[in-house]
Amino acid sequence: MRRCPLCTRNRVVNFYQDRKRHYFRCEECQLLFADASSHLPPSAEQSKYRQANSKQRPLQQFITSLVDQCQQQQSTPLVGLNFGRIADASTLANVEAQGHQLLQYDPFFAADHTLLQRQYDFICCYRVFEHFRFPHREWQLLCSLLKPGGWMAISTQLLTQLSGFEKWHHKDNLTHVSFYQRATFEFLANQANFRLLFAANDLILVQKPSESDITRDPSSSA
Repeated sequence: MRRCPLCTRNRVVNFYQDRKRHYFRCEECQLLFADASSHLPPSAEQSKYRQANSKQRPLQQFITSLVDQCQQQQSTPLVGLNFGRIADASTLANVEAQGHQLLQYDPFFAADHTLLQRQYDFICCYRVFEHFRFPHREWQLLCSLLKPGGWMAISTQLLTQLSGFEKWHHKDNLTHVSFYQRATFEFLANQANFRLLFAANDLILVQKPSESDITRDPSSSA
């Protein structure tokens, strides 16, 4: 029995198949995902990520925007985590010039696991969610890393119409294995009792409730 790699439910149905991959859809959380047998080997995946890390300007703008938003709500210095992609020295210097700190974790290029043992005021996830082979594990980790009241910014292309999947170029990158719809993030936010904002079709903001806002155990309805 196939289970969804995000919500772990078994309400998974066949969705689409092309010459390279077979895709499934979860009827519970609306995640679309590629068959694990088509995942690239780690060496090929790492090579493609090295090329992606060279494109810095969009990542820099993404981080700057998130820091600006967070510092409007918190006057004290912020400590953030850039998760899954590496920003260059100039981006880090710009954050530090504002009195804040940005640490970086990447499983291939900066795998400092001690950074996964603390919490952060904000977390940046720029073009990484689509690469998660086990999105349930990564989502649970990211939720645990976020301080109460903290923000997580997620940049990933959302599928707006199931009927358009066949021609959706986003699926053609073989490192992209998990595909999200608005309903997917609505499901996750509801389960975690997070505040959810769709700032754009490829920008999702979630805020962890402050300790005074927590009224139930987020796992109680899982």
